[in-house]
Amino acid sequence: MSAHRLPRALLHPYLLLTLTVLFWSGNMVVGRGLRDAVPPMSLAFARWSLALLLTLPFAWPHLKALRNMTHKQWGVLAVLGVLGVGAYNTLAYVALVHTTATNAALLNSFIPIAIIAISWCLGHRATLVESIGVGVSFVGVMAIVSRGDLAVLAGLSLNVGDLWMLAAVLSWALYTLGLRWRPAGLHPMALLATLTVIGLMVLAPLAWWELASGAHLQLTPSALAGVAYTGIFPAFLGYVFYNRAVGEVGASRAGLFIHLMPAFSTILATLFLGEVPRAYHFFGIALILTGIWLTTGFKKG
Repeated sequence: MSAHRLPRALLHPYLLLTLTVLFWSGNMVVGRGLRDAVPPMSLAFARWSLALLLTLPFAWPHLKALRNMTHKQWGVLAVLGVLGVGAYNTLAYVALVHTTATNAALLNSFIPIAIIAISWCLGHRATLVESIGVGVSFVGVMAIVSRGDLAVLAGLSLNVGDLWMLAAVLSWALYTLGLRWRPAGLHPMALLATLTVIGLMVLAPLAWWELASGAHLQLTPSALAGVAYTGIFPAFLGYVFYNRAVGEVGASRAGLFIHLMPAFSTILATLFLGEVPRAYHFFGIALILTGIWLTTGFKKG
C-alpha cells in the first residue's frame, strides 16, 4: 500500500473521509445485525485481530522506528490506542445491543460538535463559517433521523445503551484531537499496527471475561462474513484513510464528515433493503452536504 504509487485524486483527504464514513455506516448496520450472534467485546477483538493481520505486512519494515520513541511518545500512542481502537467501536457495539439504530445514529452525530467543543476548551476557536457548517449539517442529520417529524425526536428517550454511545462519542472526539500529537515521522502503517496492538491488549481480557460470563458465539457463515467486513473495511481501510485525512485537514473538518453516516445509511437501505427514500431523506442529505461544503469550501488548506 505505497501511497506514492496511487493517483493523487485517490488520496484526496475529502475522498478518503467520504469512503471512511461509508465503511463506518456499514459497520453500524453490521454491528446491529450481529448483536445476537457475536457479543460486542468479542466482535471488537475479532475485527481488530483481523485488521492487525492485514496491517502487519505493510507495517513490518517500518516498526524499527518504534525503538527511537521516547516515553512521552509512547504515552501518546498508548492513549490513542485505548481511545481509538480499544474504546470507540467497543462502546458503540455495546450501545447497539441496548439501543436503537436511530438513537445511535443521532448520538454518533454529536462527534463533530464534541470535537469543536473540546477544541474550544484547548484554546482553538472555530470560525463562524465552520460553526454554521456544523450546525447546518447537524440539522440535516436530525431531519433524516426524525424522518421529518419533530414528534419522533420528542419521543426519543435515553437508556443505558445511549449512555454507552455518548461514551463512544467522547472517546472518538478525543482520539481525533489526539492525532495531532502522534509521533512525527512514524509511518502510517506502523502507527496503525501499534495502536491496534495496544487496543487488543485492552480488548483481550474484556472479550475473555465476556465469554467466561456466559456470552455465546454463533459462528454462522453470515456472522463470519460480518466480522470479515468489520475488520477489512471499517477497521483496516477506514483507520488508514481517517488518520491520513486528519493529518491533512485537521480534526474539526475531518470530524464533520461523520454527519454523512445517516445519508449513507439511507443509500445503503435503498440499495440492499429495497427501502424507498422519502422527501426528508433528500432534504437531510442536501443540508448535510451544504454544511460540509460551508466548512471545507471557504477556507482551503
